[in-house]
Amino acid sequence: MARTVPEWIGKTDDSMPPPRVKDRIRERQGHVCALTGVPLGSDAKVEYDHIVPLWLGGTNTERNLQAVTSDAHKRKTATEAKVRAKCNRTRKKHLGIKSEKRGGFPKHLKRKMDGTVIDTRTGEVLSR
Repeated sequence: MARTVPEWIGKTDDSMPPPRVKDRIRERQGHVCALTGVPLGSDAKVEYDHIVPLWLGGTNTERNLQAVTSDAHKRKTATEAKVRAKCNRTRKKHLGIKSEKRGGFPKHLKRKMDGTVIDTRTGEVLSR
């Protein structure tokens, strides 16, 4: 059966769907959370999540949005953030981009158990 109304397409990635589109999304799902199956009642905070994330090539369209509870959305977003960070690290590794080291102890210096610091290149004791 053909749609009687055109699909909503956001003008930008940040565009929020209007209330009529939110109603259609909830109706399409049978008024239950797409991730947990919990009924979307008037007391539950409902958020709209991209099924395929924008950073993975998803679009900001009605068919790529799902109604979810706030808690389920936070969990899904946290999981996606971990995956995105891993993808970014792997991509940088393959491109030969090295991450900057933060602070730390220089490699040519060695701290002994008694607290003295020795320069391993010269054997000189730098501090006691």
